Amino acid sequence: MDRLPLRLPLPADHPEPVLDVVVPVFNEETDLEPSVRRLHAHLRETFPYPFRITVADNASTDDTPRIAARLAAELPEAEWIRLAEKGRGRALRVAWSRSRAPVLAYLDVDLSTELNALLPLVAPLISGHSDIAIGTRLARGSRVIRGPKREIISRCYNVLLRSTLAVGFSDAQCGFKAVRRDVAARLLPLVEDSEWFFDTELLVIAERAGLRIHEVPVDWVDDPDSRVDLVSTAVADLRGIVRIGRALARGTLPTAGLRRATGGDPPGPLAAQLLRFGAVGVVSTVGYVLLYSALRPVAGPQGANAWALLVCAVANTAANRRLTFGLRGRGGALRQQAKGLAVFGLGLALTSGSLAALHRWVPRPARPTEVAVLVVANLVATLLRFLLMRAWVFTAAPCGNGTGAEPR
Repeated sequence: MDRLPLRLPLPADHPEPVLDVVVPVFNEETDLEPSVRRLHAHLRETFPYPFRITVADNASTDDTPRIAARLAAELPEAEWIRLAEKGRGRALRVAWSRSRAPVLAYLDVDLSTELNALLPLVAPLISGHSDIAIGTRLARGSRVIRGPKREIISRCYNVLLRSTLAVGFSDAQCGFKAVRRDVAARLLPLVEDSEWFFDTELLVIAERAGLRIHEVPVDWVDDPDSRVDLVSTAVADLRGIVRIGRALARGTLPTAGLRRATGGDPPGPLAAQLLRFGAVGVVSTVGYVLLYSALRPVAGPQGANAWALLVCAVANTAANRRLTFGLRGRGGALRQQAKGLAVFGLGLALTSGSLAALHRWVPRPARPTEVAVLVVANLVATLLRFLLMRAWVFTAAPCGNGTGAEPR
C-alpha cells in the first residue's frame, strides 16, 4: 500500500464543500430539527468555506426520517442518509466513505459541545497542519458542566486507556471530531468496531501510525436526556480495549499504509531517542564490562571481548527496539536482530582492532588500561550504532505487508 501523501493546505477559493459535518441520529425526533437548524445557521454565519451537513439516520423507528428528509429539502447545504442498522460507528463509516469533502467531521445531535469550537477544530486540517482533530473535555482550558457520575466514568475511561494502551490523546469519547478525507480513507478499513468504541479504535490506530492529532479544549454541557446505556457501552469498550491490546502485543495492528511520505512527520523526536538510547547504552556498557571481566581469565582478551559484545548486542538491540524506537510485538524482530548483528560486527571490528593496537604498542597492558581502551572504542561504536539503528535497523518495513512491528 502506498504511503499517505504530504499534507497540503486547501485553497481559499475551493468551489466544492470543504467540510462535511455528519450528525448521527437514532430516534431523535425532538432534538433533530432545532439542532440541525442551529448548526446550519452557525456555519452560514461563521464558516468561510462551502460546507455540507449530513444527517445519518441509524434505523430510527420514530419520526426522525421524515424530519431529516424535510430538512434536506429545505436547507440547500443539508442532506440525509438512512441506514438499516444501528451503530454510531457504522453511521460515520458510511457517511464519511461516501463524502467527497476534503475534511470530514461529526458532532452529537444534542450539541452538547459549544459550536464556537467547530472552526478551531477543523482549521488545522484545512491548513494541512494535522490529520485528525478532537474536542477534549479534559484539557485545562475546557469548561464542562455534567454530573459527578458521568465525570467519574469519563475520567476513569481515559485513565484506563492511558494505562493499558499508552495513548497520548486526552479524551477519546467526546462527540466532536474531524479527520482529513485522505486519512479517513486509509483508517476506516482498519477500524473493526461499528458502535461506541469506533472513536477510540480510530484514534489508537492513527496515533500508533504517527499521524498528527490536534486537540481543542471545548465548552461542554451534559445532555440530561442522553439515551446512551452506560453499562452496555462500558462493557463494549472494555472488550474493544482488550482486542486492541492483543493486536498491539502481537504487533498485528496494520498501520504501515498510514505513514506519511518523506517530508511529513519526522521518524521520532531525536532528543528523546538520544536520551533513551543513552540510558540503554549505559546499562549495556556496564553489562559489557562485567561480562568481559568475568570471561577474560578463561577466554582471553579477544574471546572475552567477542562474547561479551555479542550478548550485549542482542540485549541492546531488543531494548532499543522497544524503548528507544517504540516498536512492540514480534513482527520484524528477527530481521531487526539480524541487522543489529551486522552493526555488532562493526562494533566488534572497532573494539578488537583497538585491543590489537593496544597489545602491539603495550605488550602487557594492565587490566584497567584494557578496559579503558575498550570503553572508548565502545563509545565510538555506540555513536555509529545509534545512527545505523535510526537510519537502517529500525526503519519501517515496506508498506502493506501487515506484519511489521508497530510504533508506540
